[in-house]
Amino acid sequence: MKPFTLLYYGVSLLLYVIALPLIVFLAFKPKYKESIPARFFLFKNPSFSTSNAIWFHVCSLGEARALKPILTLLGDAKVVITTITQTGQDEAKKYNAEVRYLPYEMFIPFWAKKEKLLIVLEAEFWYLLFAVARARGAKVILLNARISDKSVKKYLQFAWFYKKLLSYVDTIYVQSEVDKNRFLALGAREIEVIGNIKLAGEIKHTKEYEKPTLTTIVAGSTHEGEEKSAFAAFIEYRREREVKFIVVPRHPERFDAVYALLEEGAKDNGLTLSRFSELPNFDADIVLVDMMGELNNIYRISDIAILGGAFREDVGGHNPLEPAHFGCKIITGKHFFHQKELFKYVHHVQYVEQNEIFDALKEAENLPPSMVEEKIDLEPIIDKIKENI
Repeated sequence: MKPFTLLYYGVSLLLYVIALPLIVFLAFKPKYKESIPARFFLFKNPSFSTSNAIWFHVCSLGEARALKPILTLLGDAKVVITTITQTGQDEAKKYNAEVRYLPYEMFIPFWAKKEKLLIVLEAEFWYLLFAVARARGAKVILLNARISDKSVKKYLQFAWFYKKLLSYVDTIYVQSEVDKNRFLALGAREIEVIGNIKLAGEIKHTKEYEKPTLTTIVAGSTHEGEEKSAFAAFIEYRREREVKFIVVPRHPERFDAVYALLEEGAKDNGLTLSRFSELPNFDADIVLVDMMGELNNIYRISDIAILGGAFREDVGGHNPLEPAHFGCKIITGKHFFHQKELFKYVHHVQYVEQNEIFDALKEAENLPPSMVEEKIDLEPIIDKIKENI
């Protein structure tokens, strides 16, 4: 081990010991009950049974979904996948690949096997992951790489560290020219602008629900605080015209809390409310979709999408391609820094504050549906991958 790598390993070990009580506490929370034991204690998370494969590492659901067109073009190539979150894990398991959680960094030198290629999506920058992969002969590629407006200052403050980290990377495919310049400022080389690979993904629905006769508003991928604002706007808008309201929270562990919020609001306003898991129809005035994997099916029957994740400063927005694909009129917040590149390709979107959602609902009556026109060519990436396998 190089001196810096040895020092980094020692720090990671120290942090592990310090954080151990918190890690154990979080392991009992439903959101982390599978991922934390796997990542921090290697519980049911052995090394891959195969080696000399193409190793993809993604964080969560969106990045796991983005792999689909790439894996399709790679055909029968041997692939293994690691994820960080449980939703990413569940999505990755749909592919013909061995899937594991990425262990905490101090375990990686003992856990990782020799692979032909390591391909890391977006902003998953783990020093020991890159260093160990290269030490064992793998080429390292960053795909769909980005550095957001919000985090660029932090990266530049630690440019000395990221220069060391990026020295283990062979090729970086970035989302935009802005991202390219930011990586150059960190000392990276071999950078190519390709756009966002999520533009290449196939967007489809899995079930055919009958569209309600009333104008239907869906609050999709919402986070804490966003349901309350969207619901308030819906109530005000409903005083002017008959509309239906569907809520699809981003995280399943929040289903009960969101239901309680909607239940109180429904009683105060004399409206009916149903849980989709108990009554899978849209007869009620308000419907909580408390099931995973239904969002695209709901977008398909909706007229207006209040897209969550961008009304708070700490989330960074969610993928607008899906509601746009199904012709929803999109209303979202102004804090979409993690999805900035995707929003460049989506037309007719209203960006508002939480207290402006009602005005945006009224304005939506005069706007065309949101739409996506651009595509991306994955062939150069696939050719690069095939060169190394």
